[in-house]
This record gives sequence, structure tokens and C-alpha cells, in this order.
Amino acid sequence: MIFSDRADAGLQLAGKLASYKDSGAQVLALPRGGVPVAFEVARALRAPLEVFVVRKLGVPGHVELAMGAIASGGVRVLNEDTLAELRIDEATLEAVTQAELAELQRRENAYRGGFPAPEVSGRPVILIDDGLATGASMYAAVLALRARSPSKIVVAVPVAPADTCASIARYVDDMVCATTPEPFRGVGFWYSDFRQVSDDEVRSMLQSARQWLPRQ
Repeated sequence: MIFSDRADAGLQLAGKLASYKDSGAQVLALPRGGVPVAFEVARALRAPLEVFVVRKLGVPGHVELAMGAIASGGVRVLNEDTLAELRIDEATLEAVTQAELAELQRRENAYRGGFPAPEVSGRPVILIDDGLATGASMYAAVLALRARSPSKIVVAVPVAPADTCASIARYVDDMVCATTPEPFRGVGFWYSDFRQVSDDEVRSMLQSARQWLPRQ
């Protein structure tokens, strides 16, 4: 399966989440790539859409390699194996964490503007990204959400390795992967158009979503 773009992926993913239509669920997208996917899902489910910001902690010099992640709510998840194998010291880890924390806060302010974070206590939440590789960022998001006491956490992605889906599934109430290709090769491989999503596009989609359904 190859998605034409993130909107197409969102439409296909929405079909697998039909049972959540009109359920009162809050859709949360991991920006930026998860927002166009979640936009289509939220519209199909008639659910409110917001962002949930997660930042990967990349190894200096090899930023695509995650040594952990941070998420809204002050959660930090570390990949202890990577830290030990690469002998990452505490000062390096703290420097990367502070830099990513500043970017996390910038994005929250940029995307939400004056809107506060949505209230999720006692309601189902659907966390969406455009795909998973290691799942470190999504795991951080799940931990942060748990602290806010939703009634149910659902993780939904268009594409991911089967073992990553199985790993995340242990920590959530429902795990939905539209496709789990083998070999995986990377999230972008399964999209014809995987261009970067801009901050302006994120803001535009969030503004549109607030117009079709009031925040709950």
C-alpha cells in the first residue's frame, strides 16, 4: 500500500476508526506530519482536533537516531540502550533536552495561539501521527496523556512496523495501524508525496477544525 499523501492516509485511517464516530473522542495530532492525517480523521469522525507536541531527543551528529523523546506535560522518555551504547553523558542529554523543550514550547504557542490545551479527563483520546518507526515519540505522548486521566487512549497511524505497533499496543487501549509492511524501509517510503508540513499549514488546519466543531 502506498498513500498518495497524508490526506489520503487520513481518509484510509478514518475508515478503520469508524466505531469512534460521534463518540465524544478528542483527536490529538503529533505535529507536524500527523496533522494532515488527523484532520481527515477528525472530520470523518465529527471529533474535535488539537495538537499534542512531542519532540525527539536526537543523538548529536546523528539527529535521526533517537535517544529519547519529550512531550507536552513534562514527560521525558529515554532509550537507555542507546544512551549506554553511545556513552551519552548527562550534560549532553540535558543540553539536547533543553533545546528540544524550547522548541516544544514554541510550537505549542505557535499552533494553539490563545487556545488552552484541550481537557481530556474522562474522555477517549485518539493520538495520530503519519507513521511510526521506533515509536519513541508516540510512547512519550502516551505517557503524558496517561497523567491526564482520559477514559481511553487510542493510537492510530497509517503505517508502522508490526513490532512497533505491538510494542505501543501494550500501553494503550486500542492500537490501529492501517498497514504494517515488511520490510518497513521508513515511513516516507509508503507515501508518494511526503513533503514537509509547514507551521502555517498546521495553524490553518487547526483553525478550520475549530470552525466545524466547537472545542469540547
